[in-house]
Amino acid sequence: MKILRNPTLRTLLADSWTIFWGDWLDLRVRIPQVAASGLVSPLIYILAFGLGLGSSLDRVAPPPVGDSYLEFILPGMVALSSMVISFGGTTFSICGERLFTKNFEEMLLFPIHPLAMHLGKMLAGIVRGLLTAGSVILVAILFTRDVWSFLNPLFLLLLILNCSVFAGLGVIVGLNVKSLESVGLFNNFLIVPMSFLGATFFDPSTLPMLLKGIVYLLPLTYTTVGLRAAAYQPGQFPWYSIPVLLVVAIALSINGAYQFARQQD
Repeated sequence: MKILRNPTLRTLLADSWTIFWGDWLDLRVRIPQVAASGLVSPLIYILAFGLGLGSSLDRVAPPPVGDSYLEFILPGMVALSSMVISFGGTTFSICGERLFTKNFEEMLLFPIHPLAMHLGKMLAGIVRGLLTAGSVILVAILFTRDVWSFLNPLFLLLLILNCSVFAGLGVIVGLNVKSLESVGLFNNFLIVPMSFLGATFFDPSTLPMLLKGIVYLLPLTYTTVGLRAAAYQPGQFPWYSIPVLLVVAIALSINGAYQFARQQD
């Protein structure tokens, strides 16, 4: 309570909410579209890998977590969808304001702390990611026996942190790209490889040490491993995932505030 009474922090939170609310007014009329936009890839992966390839893998060897390979990849699909939409939605939103509607300059003139600008945009990205992840969770529940496995505090906390990381990254990319083609490059060389290397389809503990080190450099890996444990093995939850994602989100916020302070659109 004492922290919230701090005038500086209270002003920062109020300004962040103001920036977020501007995005929310635009976002709320497109909630069904946003919630469904990230469902296509996860559904394809569920059908192709979970139900198709997974049925063959289950006959050869049981998955390390879950009762089937389909259950094994479902938490990864939630992490994947939240990453793609948090990053992509935030990046394209800022790019649209900077490069097309040209109203981004007006926001830079607001008497608002740069960190509040970053946090406000990041909050909007988090909401986008949670909306889509919620849709994937509803699909995932259809394929699991325990409805509550995807609706526990640890699962939701990691999901929010994952959205924070990639929404924060989306803010930074959105502030720096010069065209929509540049966004495609970031998506192709960063998001797409991470989708397959972030432990969504495999258990990283089975990899050789060198490859394991590379995989654990990716923030999505910590989310996927943590979500999988939170859903099926809460007693073996990797608690290191929370501080790792939190530190990455804070580092991106600091960098984002710096970018906003120097932005000259």
